Amino acid sequence: MSGESGTGLRRDAIGLREVLFQSITAMAPAAAVAASIPSGAAFAGGSLPLAVLIALVACLFTASCVAELARELPAAGSVSTYAAQGLHPVVGFLVGWGYVFVEALVPPLLLLQLGFTTAGTLHQEWSSYPADLWWPWALAGAAVIAAAGYFGVRASARFGTVLGAFEILVFLVFAVWLIVRAGSHNTLSVFGTSHTPDGYEGVSGVFAGSVYTVLAFAGFEAAAPLAEETRDPRRTMHRAVLGAALAIGLFYVLTTYAMTVYFGPERFAGFGASGDASWEGVARASFGLFWVLVFLAVVNSAVANANACANVSTRTAFALARIRVLPRLFAALHPRYRSPVAGIAVQSAVAVGAVLGLGLGYDPVTAFLLLATVIVTVVIGVYIVVNLACAGYFLRRGREALKPVRHLVLPLLGIAAFVPALLTAAGLPVFDFVTELTAPVSYAGPIVGIWMVAGLVVLIMLMRRHPGRIAETARVHLDEPAPTDPTDPADPADPAQNGATHR
Repeated sequence: MSGESGTGLRRDAIGLREVLFQSITAMAPAAAVAASIPSGAAFAGGSLPLAVLIALVACLFTASCVAELARELPAAGSVSTYAAQGLHPVVGFLVGWGYVFVEALVPPLLLLQLGFTTAGTLHQEWSSYPADLWWPWALAGAAVIAAAGYFGVRASARFGTVLGAFEILVFLVFAVWLIVRAGSHNTLSVFGTSHTPDGYEGVSGVFAGSVYTVLAFAGFEAAAPLAEETRDPRRTMHRAVLGAALAIGLFYVLTTYAMTVYFGPERFAGFGASGDASWEGVARASFGLFWVLVFLAVVNSAVANANACANVSTRTAFALARIRVLPRLFAALHPRYRSPVAGIAVQSAVAVGAVLGLGLGYDPVTAFLLLATVIVTVVIGVYIVVNLACAGYFLRRGREALKPVRHLVLPLLGIAAFVPALLTAAGLPVFDFVTELTAPVSYAGPIVGIWMVAGLVVLIMLMRRHPGRIAETARVHLDEPAPTDPTDPADPADPAQNGATHR
């Protein structure tokens, strides 16, 4: 293994198709359609397609900001670099500290879903299979993801492309089938407010549904950490981030519309993630063995999402380790595949430990909800900071680079869209539709707080001993040569001392 100072990550290894599916699979479209988006049905009812459409527009505000910054600052550090350049290196460090933590928790989250979904379905089909024998499936998924990451970004990204294409194809075919079978029940009224349930009538129900639906869009930025391994990264990253958010958003609108008109808008408030009134339930009742494909697509989505987010966490850790704000171990690369093998090993250990520790300590569903709350809370906070960073970055560059609508108005709209989602994810009952979290899911807040306090302690130590390392969070390594001394990389309190200047 060699550190970043030799060859670095593999340059020009992947193109638009692979990075597009990196973001797509990080959004877990099949799992979102089957499990996440239906959570908004209790509030929006048969008007859920309108809620999804509103969520799409809201998420495009932030996706536009990420895409603008990804084009200007192609870096494996992604959101950390954006915050450092647009706001301050201290903010960049804290964003990176939080982001690498929660992205490392996404694979165990999805492995838990893989385990309990597979075990539950097998038990339903063959009662002799124990419903609680979920963990072998989770461990098998962990092994597959580790192997894909070990063989480098090309293998991992192509693996994700195949998985992502399969899950999208299955649900698109099913959606078209539902629309055809709905016949005369097809109606554009589901894009209005007339089908909201009692207690959440009109706009209030649609707003509540859209807040829960926004959470299904998380992950559109996942292409950005692969910038240093991508051909023509400035152009490719911009297209991948925006393209994934728009394409999957439209996919969500189509599939939600299809199920709503087929199931019936007036009774859609009772639709959910499991049972007869669910995607798998409808497939079982009306479409014979097609339910098997729906089940496989959801399982496939869990694996694909875990694979994509393992790429994100290991690349973000690599970016922070090469400037020595994380242990240098995370910057170790495989001499042939140029994959961050030490980071992959740590990521795999964290995944297995979290899956078995939390899944067996509580149960896999409770563990899933706890991890999901931790992850979504931090990720949405990162989105809000990135919106601010977009405005800050282009304001600093001057009038010629600044486009007021794109770089000021859209960031403000993005912040406005994600603040309600942040409050909802954290279980803060600011709105009447927010459910207060109960233990152990309520432990998510203290977990995040402890991690960020630890980050502040590390930050203070680095600022006192090695302030230049914090400044390096703003560095774009594709633009400037990295330090060549592998034993003591630059500590640029004065960037001019080592030739590292910031954009």
